[in-house]
Amino acid sequence: MKIPTTKIIRIILLMALATAALAVTIPVFLTDRFTIRGGSMLPTLHDGQHVFVNKLLMGARIYTKYDFSDPVMESFRMPGLKNVRPGDIVIFNYPYPDSTGKIHFRINYVYAKRCIGRSGDTVGIRNGYYYNSSLPATVIGAERYQRWLSRRPDSVLKADTVLRFEAAVLPDGTVWTIKDYGPLYIPGAGDTIRLTENNIFLYGRLIEYETGDMPDADSVSCHTFRSNYCFLAGDNVLNSMDSRYIGMIPEDYIVGIVCGI
Repeated sequence: MKIPTTKIIRIILLMALATAALAVTIPVFLTDRFTIRGGSMLPTLHDGQHVFVNKLLMGARIYTKYDFSDPVMESFRMPGLKNVRPGDIVIFNYPYPDSTGKIHFRINYVYAKRCIGRSGDTVGIRNGYYYNSSLPATVIGAERYQRWLSRRPDSVLKADTVLRFEAAVLPDGTVWTIKDYGPLYIPGAGDTIRLTENNIFLYGRLIEYETGDMPDADSVSCHTFRSNYCFLAGDNVLNSMDSRYIGMIPEDYIVGIVCGI
C-alpha cells in the first residue's frame, strides 16, 4: 500500500520536532556534558576529559531571565533527589569571572571542583588534609595528593607551589595556609552570624552578594544569610584556584553533580 506523500511529510516533521525537543530537554532537565580544562582536579579528572552532570540529583536549574549579560542570575531549581554532599564533584559557575572582586554570574564560565563542605558544616585543613565536622574520620578528596602536601616542608611549599602557600591573612594577623586552614563555618539560609573584623573578611563578599553592599563591622552587627553556600576545592591541592583562596561559592551557582566517574 502506498503511503501518501503528505503523511510521510507529516511523519518527518513530527520526528524532527521530537528530536529538537529532546535536544533541548535532555541538557536542560536531565544531563549535560562538560570538558575538563587544566589540571586542578588531578588525579581524578584530566585535562580534556569529558564528564556528565546528572541534573536530576540536585534538580535542574531553570533560568527565569535570559539576559545573560546581566551579572545577576535569576533562576529556580527543580525538585531534586538530594543536596550536594561532601565528596561530590560538581560543575559550577565560577563566581569571579573578571576583576571586579564581586560575586557575579557568567553563563559559560564553569569550573569543576569537589565539595569539601556545605551549609552547616565547619571545614578546614589540618597538616595538609581536608576535614569536615560532619565527617570527622573521612579524608575528602585525593588522599595521595594531600599526603604529598602534608609531607612537604613549608620552605619547599613557599618556593615551589604553583599557587600561593598563604591562602588567607586575617585582619588580626592570623595566617591560614594550604596546610593549616580554618576552622571555617559555612553559612546557610536562615543562619545569623554576629560580625567581627575577622569574619567580615571571610563572609563580606557573600553578604555583598546578598545585599549589594559590603558590610562594615562598625555599622552592621550581624547578618542573616539568605542563601546556601559550599566550600569547593580541587583534588590537586598544590595547583587549584578554589575556595581556599576565593571563599565560599553560592549553592545556586552549582550546575549539577558529576556522575559516572
